[in-house]
Amino acid sequence: PTVIGQACMDAVVNPPKPGEPSYESWNNEVTNVLNSLKRRAKLVADTLNSIEGFKCNTVQGAMYAFPQITLPEKALAAAKEAGQAADVFYAFNLLEATGICIIPGSGFGQKPGTFHFRTTILPQEDMIKEMLGRLKEFHLNFLKQYA
Repeated sequence: PTVIGQACMDAVVNPPKPGEPSYESWNNEVTNVLNSLKRRAKLVADTLNSIEGFKCNTVQGAMYAFPQITLPEKALAAAKEAGQAADVFYAFNLLEATGICIIPGSGFGQKPGTFHFRTTILPQEDMIKEMLGRLKEFHLNFLKQYA
């Protein structure tokens, strides 16, 4: 390991202690990052839950949301015709239409007959808002297309 890498790891495992010169700025940074993650987790869940056919728990202690989606019968038939799991079909369509990459839930052993996907809460708040807007627009068009 390089000296820089060793110094970084030392800072991670031995953060500043109260009374040390950098403690206040370190503590403020940690607090700001954690508060931002909490806001993003709530934003993602609240936004996804406002979209027809979505159910999502607020992320707690992770960096991924795992919403359940309800897909129209015609979308299920189109997925079958394409030789794909329905959530894979949805994910590929989303990627092609918007550039948004999600991970289909079928790779995680979801309950048969349910559909999910995994997405992250890590992008900055303004980027997440923009991405969620594109996702919502895509989803509503997807529902219309396969109604």
